[in-house]
Amino acid sequence: MIKAIFWDNDGVLVDTEGIFFRANQEILAGLGISLRWEQFEEISLGRGESVIRLAANPGTDTFEKLRRDRDAVYADLLTRKPLVIDGVREALDALKGKYVMGIVTSSGHKHFEIIHRQSGLLPYFQFVLTMKDCPQTKPHPGPYLKAIELSDFPSDECLVIEDSPRGLAAATSAGLKCIVIPSNFTRGRDFAGACNVLDSIKDIPSVLKEF
Repeated sequence: MIKAIFWDNDGVLVDTEGIFFRANQEILAGLGISLRWEQFEEISLGRGESVIRLAANPGTDTFEKLRRDRDAVYADLLTRKPLVIDGVREALDALKGKYVMGIVTSSGHKHFEIIHRQSGLLPYFQFVLTMKDCPQTKPHPGPYLKAIELSDFPSDECLVIEDSPRGLAAATSAGLKCIVIPSNFTRGRDFAGACNVLDSIKDIPSVLKEF
C-alpha cells in the first residue's frame, strides 16, 4: 500500500520548463549562440547539466557570471504569469490527508520560492527538498533517498510522480515506483521502467487505487 508520494516540481506541478529554456536562450543569444530546444532537452532535461557550458567551462568566472545573469532573467520571467498546471489543485485536493506528500526538485531554492509565492500549493506538502538540501541532483538517487528518510516509510510504500527520464532514473535508482506524466517538453521520450505513464495529472487519484 502506498503511504507517501514524492512529487517532482517543474513540469509536474508547475509549467516552468519552457520559461527556463527561454532564459537560457536569451543569455546565450547575447553571445551569438543560438540554443535549440533539442540541445536544451538533451543537456538540461536529459543529463541535468547546464547549457551555459555551451559558452563557458563550468567553474570558471565567466560561467558563474553567465549563470547569475541567466538566473536573474529566469526569476523575472517566473513572475509574469500563473504557473500551476491544469488539474494539479484538483488532484492534490483528492489526495490531501490520505498520504504523506513531499516535493523533490533539482530547482534552486530561490527560484522555488518565487514559483510558489503565489501558487498556493505548499500547504498540501509535508516537506520540500530543493537543490540546497541535496548536494547531488537528479538523475542521482540522493534526493529521493532523502525523501524516503523524511517520509518515515519504507521504499515499497512510497511512490514518485515525475515527467522526465532523468527524474525517472533518480526514482528507480532509489528503489521507488514511479508514475510518469510527460510534459509538453518530454513527451515522446523513453520511459521504460515507469510503472505507469499517464496523459494527465487528473488521472493520479484513480490510478492510485490500483496500488
